[in-house]
Amino acid sequence: MALNEAPALRYAARSDVGVRREANEDSGYASARLLAIADGMGGHAGGEVASSVAVTAIAALDENLPPTGVDLVAAIKGTARDVNHRLREMSEHDPTLRGMGTTLTAMLWDGASFALAHVGDSRAYMLRDGALYQITHDHTLVQSLVDDGRITLEQAAEHPRRSMVLRVLEGTGDGELDLSLREAHPGDRYLLCSDGLTGVVGPETLFNTLTDIDDPDEAARWLIDLANRGGGPDNITCIVADFGAHPVSANRFVVGAAAERKLTP
Repeated sequence: MALNEAPALRYAARSDVGVRREANEDSGYASARLLAIADGMGGHAGGEVASSVAVTAIAALDENLPPTGVDLVAAIKGTARDVNHRLREMSEHDPTLRGMGTTLTAMLWDGASFALAHVGDSRAYMLRDGALYQITHDHTLVQSLVDDGRITLEQAAEHPRRSMVLRVLEGTGDGELDLSLREAHPGDRYLLCSDGLTGVVGPETLFNTLTDIDDPDEAARWLIDLANRGGGPDNITCIVADFGAHPVSANRFVVGAAAERKLTP
């Protein structure tokens, strides 16, 4: 493959069940124009189904959208709305799936521009010019307490209800998302991950790993290993993507529950 005249993505995705869970309720997808991660929740197999539905529907954008000239925000917003409706329909037809839901953090790219869509407590980070930035905002109880000045970030990390998520895609309403359009800079590195990573591995370690390990697949593998060595209390999914002068890739990675269930949009 020849190098692109324009910058492109170099990327990898990995998912692991963790140490303490029996099933993987995370799903992930990575391609040259689309990165997405979902962390499902719900009784029975609800979490696996919800994250698979979300990631499979988002992944269909690769096939359904023209390569350029797309309204990125509208495309990803419409797909998330469709996911929400499908989750509602599925839970209405199958009582064992009632109460299921999923986080969703996704980037849809067109050249150096990308739409960032987010709901829940999975996260997206950007490593730029020697600094790591969290570019999503957690929709959790503890984050709302931090925002209101009622607790500190240090207290939030130890709060007994730190896993309580206030917003997810769960079949109600139209699936409210945080949406933004952003510009990437050559040299940027992006990390999308479930809270199975960030609940165990702190920002300093994330920064050091993303800075020290050049290969995206090796960086993702190492982050998952760090989470498991920290106890692995939850499923762990990571996507690492570099924006710059990289070969154009046709690789598509599907990981976690979406790979295991092989659902169709």
